[in-house]
Amino acid sequence: MRRIWQLFIALFLVAVSSYGIAQEVPKPGKDDEKRTHEVEEVVKPELNVASVLSTSLTHLQRTLLPLAMAMPDNKYGFAPTDGEFKGVRTFGQQLKHVAATNYIYASSILGDKKPPVDVGEEEDGPASVKTKDEIVKYVNDSFAYVQKAVATINAKNLVSPIKNPFGQGEATRLAMATLIIGHCNDHYGQMVEYVRMNGIVPPASQR
Repeated sequence: MRRIWQLFIALFLVAVSSYGIAQEVPKPGKDDEKRTHEVEEVVKPELNVASVLSTSLTHLQRTLLPLAMAMPDNKYGFAPTDGEFKGVRTFGQQLKHVAATNYIYASSILGDKKPPVDVGEEEDGPASVKTKDEIVKYVNDSFAYVQKAVATINAKNLVSPIKNPFGQGEATRLAMATLIIGHCNDHYGQMVEYVRMNGIVPPASQR
């Protein structure tokens, strides 16, 4: 009988101890859910006009620049000849034109009187920029300038009138930003054909 009572007491103590341990583990409550929600809101990036445009430009830059790097130095002077291609730009000239217009559109968004660099005649970029390294840098720097410009765009000034960089009349920051994206994609499509004509698969198609 004494052993039975000892066993009962031991089991009782174990049960009490287990209950105490269980009570020490806090259960998630409303406050915890609230804190978790607050953390998620803090790390969630803000969605606005500038961030949307910036994301589109970043994607574009990450597509176009690898294409520029994929073309060998000695092919930067290449232009198609098999067909109606008389007077078209070479691969290097295509890139310089993209960069030059980037600067022109972005300077209009910023309200600058003129671009901060030489954009050449007919938006062809400076004649002094010739090598692959120089051209790639010129393009990369133009995107940095564009990012600076779109960062100033917000819901209030999005469609406010600004000076048209290509003549009389007015434009808007939204128009200039979308023109940059559309214009770059237009020339990217052309340059894809240039690299394929030289037996190179565009990096974006290798994924």
